[in-house]
Amino acid sequence: MSKRLTCDVVVIGAGMVGAACALYAARAGLDVTVVDRGPVAGGTTGAGEGNILVSDKEPGPELDLALLSGRLWAELAAEFGESMEYEAKGGVVVATSPGGLTALERFAAGQRAAGVTARLVAPDTLYALEPHLAPGLPGAVHYSQDAQVMPALAAAHLLKASGARLLTGRTVTDILRTPDGAVRGVRTDGGDLHARAVVNAAGTWGADLAALAGVRLPVLPRRGFVLVTEPLPRMVHHKVYAADYVADVASDSAALQTSPVVEGTAAGPVLIGASRERVGFDRTFSLPAVRALAAGATRLFPFLEGVHAMRAYLGFRPYMPDHLPAIGPDPRVPGLHHACGHEGAGIGLATGTGQLIAQVLTDKAPDLDLTPFRPDRFASPEEAA
Repeated sequence: MSKRLTCDVVVIGAGMVGAACALYAARAGLDVTVVDRGPVAGGTTGAGEGNILVSDKEPGPELDLALLSGRLWAELAAEFGESMEYEAKGGVVVATSPGGLTALERFAAGQRAAGVTARLVAPDTLYALEPHLAPGLPGAVHYSQDAQVMPALAAAHLLKASGARLLTGRTVTDILRTPDGAVRGVRTDGGDLHARAVVNAAGTWGADLAALAGVRLPVLPRRGFVLVTEPLPRMVHHKVYAADYVADVASDSAALQTSPVVEGTAAGPVLIGASRERVGFDRTFSLPAVRALAAGATRLFPFLEGVHAMRAYLGFRPYMPDHLPAIGPDPRVPGLHHACGHEGAGIGLATGTGQLIAQVLTDKAPDLDLTPFRPDRFASPEEAA
């Protein structure tokens, strides 16, 4: 490389995944620069609820990544104290019918075999966990490993702890490459940054960044709304959602889907989700989506009927066709690594993703098999060649 290096690695994206990549790469001894066209947590991260979940993941690569990430989040929580508003609150997945409880029990049994702590909750115990739930529910499963952070705070703390150079308000316009096709940095509207490795942690815009390097990565935006109530005394003690939420997460449908997800926060407001629809980057307010969220939440927690919603906000999850993120080196462009496409699980999966990326960047064996997350798994035969 003829140009003098700016750093060892450029991370594109100052959201949660980019912050985690920067932290673990820096702790592995690399000199890191993070660049983002907006502010820290200005995209999907800032519009998220901060969920760190195993409860919604079936056995397989994503659950393995979630378990690794959960352990790393707990370590960071011990290190950073309460500054990230980390709460190891646990999750309660509620069945709304006897048949639904049977299916939920079966799902949880598979998760337990994969290392998840999932405890069946009978009705009398359920109301001890969540006294304000609607009466008559047949049971639930309690997941003690589910947790939550305040995502914008957590991303900011991870970036600060990394010691990485942070260049916000800087748009990446090209991926610089050597004559033989290997990465040699990025071009931005504020100048070139030279490095032997680039990490695409651009979230919903990951496809656009990949295209700058001449490769296809099928990341699409999946819009979701969140309702925020007025501050309340703690009346919802866990992350609580109906069992059909899991099916919505795994769905390929582009149409609007909603399933009730309710959780309290350390600051007092209750967060109410979750909706999903693929409408591009349309930021239009959707009254049907918000009404459906409110209706689902009040079915789970009737007391919410008398609570004021202060606001609603929306974000775009980085959706991939097989619901798995792209993590690791792109064999089509030496030096290009991807860490995007986590859909609605990016906060929770960020730490594991960051550690895996750092291990690959420093030629160490990754903690997990990266084959299911290969960035080129959607490539056409021509691209693969």
